[in-house]
Amino acid sequence: MSEGSRIRAAMSAVDRRSFLPPDQLRFAHADMPLRIGHGATCSQPSTVAAMLELLDPRPGDKVLDVGSGSGWTTALLAHLVAPGGSVLGVELVPALVETGARNLEAAGIAHASIEVAEHGRVGRAAAAPFDRILVSAEARHVPEGLVDQLADGGRMVIPVRGHLLTVDRDGDEVRTQAHGSFSFVPLRAAE
Repeated sequence: MSEGSRIRAAMSAVDRRSFLPPDQLRFAHADMPLRIGHGATCSQPSTVAAMLELLDPRPGDKVLDVGSGSGWTTALLAHLVAPGGSVLGVELVPALVETGARNLEAAGIAHASIEVAEHGRVGRAAAAPFDRILVSAEARHVPEGLVDQLADGGRMVIPVRGHLLTVDRDGDEVRTQAHGSFSFVPLRAAE
């Protein structure tokens, strides 16, 4: 199965509606970002698909989802890394952590969790290394703290100053490549 068809299958299996507040349900299938409260959004499906294709999560991968919001991307990632993989979502807003965790439980996702992010720190260094890191908020630069959390051979997808970047780690070598322009809410952590 091609990467694009794997992503489409995941997006069909994990309904965005299940991860939205009631006032946004009528827009669930629109290709637009939707408000989920607390200044956060559920990214538009085409953007999420592009990010997931670039990330290339595989069964068995250990994944970090930074800015997990309502849990939709965490659930999509969990679908893509099954069997044998795991996903840890981190989110700064405790109310969104609760909502996201409830959404994951309601969707029957057992190998994924969402935790409150540590203020002033990005990611979850104590749980590193990660095979894949997805960041759903825009940074001013690539955070070294997240690069340090990538496993050897790992990949991160992160929006930086309007551009979607892939960051690949091969030992001590780190390669960064831009893949088009996108708009995200700001990453709210010490970078």
